[in-house]
Amino acid sequence: MSKTDATGTSNARELMAIARFVEDGGSPAVTVPKYDRSRLRVGMAHIGVGNFHRVHQATYLEDLLHMRADQSEWGILGIELLDDALAVSRARAFLSQDNLYSLTEFSPEGERVSRVNGSMVGYLHAPRDVAGVVRALSDPAIRIVTMTVTEGGYNLDEETGEFDLSTPEIAADLVASHPRTTFGILTAALRARRAAGAAPFTVVSCDNLRSNGHTARTATVGYAAATDSAFARWIEDNVAFPNSMVDRIAPTVDSATREWLNGITGIADGAPVTSETFRQWVLEDIFPAGRPAWEEVGVELRGDVAAFEAIKGRLINASHMLLSYPAALIGYERVSEAANDKLIAELLDYFMGVDAAPLVTAPKDVSLEDYRKQIVPRFANPNVPDTVLRVAHDGAAKLPIFHRATAEGLIALGRDVRREALLVAAFRRYIAGVDEKGASFEVEEPHLHKEDWPLLSSPDPLDALKASPFSAWGLDRSQDFVTAYMSAVHTLALDGVHAAIQQALGK
Repeated sequence: MSKTDATGTSNARELMAIARFVEDGGSPAVTVPKYDRSRLRVGMAHIGVGNFHRVHQATYLEDLLHMRADQSEWGILGIELLDDALAVSRARAFLSQDNLYSLTEFSPEGERVSRVNGSMVGYLHAPRDVAGVVRALSDPAIRIVTMTVTEGGYNLDEETGEFDLSTPEIAADLVASHPRTTFGILTAALRARRAAGAAPFTVVSCDNLRSNGHTARTATVGYAAATDSAFARWIEDNVAFPNSMVDRIAPTVDSATREWLNGITGIADGAPVTSETFRQWVLEDIFPAGRPAWEEVGVELRGDVAAFEAIKGRLINASHMLLSYPAALIGYERVSEAANDKLIAELLDYFMGVDAAPLVTAPKDVSLEDYRKQIVPRFANPNVPDTVLRVAHDGAAKLPIFHRATAEGLIALGRDVRREALLVAAFRRYIAGVDEKGASFEVEEPHLHKEDWPLLSSPDPLDALKASPFSAWGLDRSQDFVTAYMSAVHTLALDGVHAAIQQALGK
């Protein structure tokens, strides 16, 4: 699959497109692609071209393209499955900008670097032509498909761990002439490749899940098995699903942030992104059809990805969630505001050091203490406009992933559960969408079932422990947890969030 012929004329068109995009160069501090973009060929596809992919996987490739001309076979085809206003706006921007976009990175010290990223050389908005997406993924030139479809996008039953075929989207997909869900599209493309005698692509999940490669395999095979058990076995035997751990803060970019970023770069960018300077990608090196030379730009190719997943999920992601609900109830809008609240910072540090870290094993050559110490300063970076609600949203999907194991471990060992109790109590109050000053905020919980809402809003606080995000944890069977939870509920109601945090810290 080629984007354009590698000719002088096409290169001139690329250079003109970049020049138009940066409006005569934009700010002199903005780096633009120095490689010959006309020579890029699509070798990877990415499903879910949100902010995270563009500041993470696409940026690793951008760095590699600047280093090595022989990596031009790995250009990215972006694929978006969503059809909301943001996805439509992004699709229009990529079409008008030849898939170029700007990225501005901020260090905690306030230093910034801006660049134009050209590693994505094609883009398909699936709702407009889902059959075209399957055709594109059927091309043997695509040897890797990466994806960021959120923690709740894998459609696995929380109790059984199996792919849930009963959801309306999947039920509709299974009888449709053209599938529209992530795993329906992956399955259709793999089936077409098998029929054509082409090798399968490697599937790389870049979502915040434990054993995300295994999870992606379960979802893909589960979907395929509903249509053809023999084909499902072929996927199990022939398709690689390496595990990965990804880490970088990628804030939501609203209209005000877009104007701010474009003011910095001098570029009229319809889809700019911003991030911290920190980034990490740990990846199993299982790529039968080949891969980019990622190790040359800092990707860690290791066999112990699970250990990195554990410390990232149960320290960083868990702390993000623990910050978000109290912060939303206080009325903080940005993560950096909340992380600079000394009491919240103390809560996170205490949770990581006393509750979470003793229950996980650090990867070889990684200091858990050093790892932990960098987390709150990353959250507190005032130049990264990450919002509390971005982190808080979809807690029903995220909380079981990032907190269940810690809560269960503390209960089993008879340890202090007050921080976890505060988290659950704060989530229960957050669901009402009103902070302690009486101001309303938006609540997005697409993975809460209709039966959950009455449980979470019940006048009996213990009903919340029966809601689907928590029911499998067995919290209501632990008297220690129930006591700590009810105390947190009452303190939140009577004395406010800061008093509840002090109580959780034993003050």
